Amino acid sequence: MTVPPALLLAAKLALVAASVLLASLVSRRFGHAAGGVLAGMPMIAGPITALLLVDLPADAVRAVCLATLACQPALMGYLVVHAHLAQRWPWWACLAGALAVFFAGGAALLALPLPEWGRVLLAATSPLWGARAMPRVGARASAGPVALPRIELACRVLVAMAVAAGVLWGAQHLSSGLAGLLLAAPITGIVLPAFTLPRHGGPATALLLGGFVHGQLGFVTFFVVLLAALPGLPAGPGWVLAMTASGALPWLWAKARRQAALR
Repeated sequence: MTVPPALLLAAKLALVAASVLLASLVSRRFGHAAGGVLAGMPMIAGPITALLLVDLPADAVRAVCLATLACQPALMGYLVVHAHLAQRWPWWACLAGALAVFFAGGAALLALPLPEWGRVLLAATSPLWGARAMPRVGARASAGPVALPRIELACRVLVAMAVAAGVLWGAQHLSSGLAGLLLAAPITGIVLPAFTLPRHGGPATALLLGGFVHGQLGFVTFFVVLLAALPGLPAGPGWVLAMTASGALPWLWAKARRQAALR
């Protein structure tokens, strides 16, 4: 079965819109950090990978998983740098500086002649050092519900879809290396901080991006488990196993951190 390109494009744009909207609604109800956690999870990558499994052989999907994991440390660098810059720079300067780190780091990682296990190891450890490197904002940031009017929610969704459309267009018309980096770019991690920083300030943006780092544990888990499952398991059970693990591991990590904090 082949997924029509128009359907795949529509699915990608719809998933981006849904991801930004859901993360924003979670932020409005539970706070910036909670919205960031949801945005960092494989809400877009998981369903898109399911569509790829319908259309591509397991080896081709494994190659996609490995390429995504190869760029993961660069994505973590983007999040950490963005959070630190947000404490003193305007949103557009933060975005420019963080994206420069992402593209430079991603190009360097893709050029390194690392074995598969090396790329997986770097990706798997990136949420750990990313969490330690985030700025500590403490009482300067509100952890409670966030005021987000409907007009801002609509603007977030529209901007996210425009960014996604630009990324997909660039991926089709640029070199394969740059296309791979564009496809790994964190669309929700671009849009949400750009709205959060001007309205709620640097500490709130750091909370959002810190939550994103936490969610990335699930993102990395999804691709590592799927990489290990294919082609040994059928595509469907392998995908379900990866999605289940991507939700379970961040929850277990958060639970362990809460228990450690109580000791």
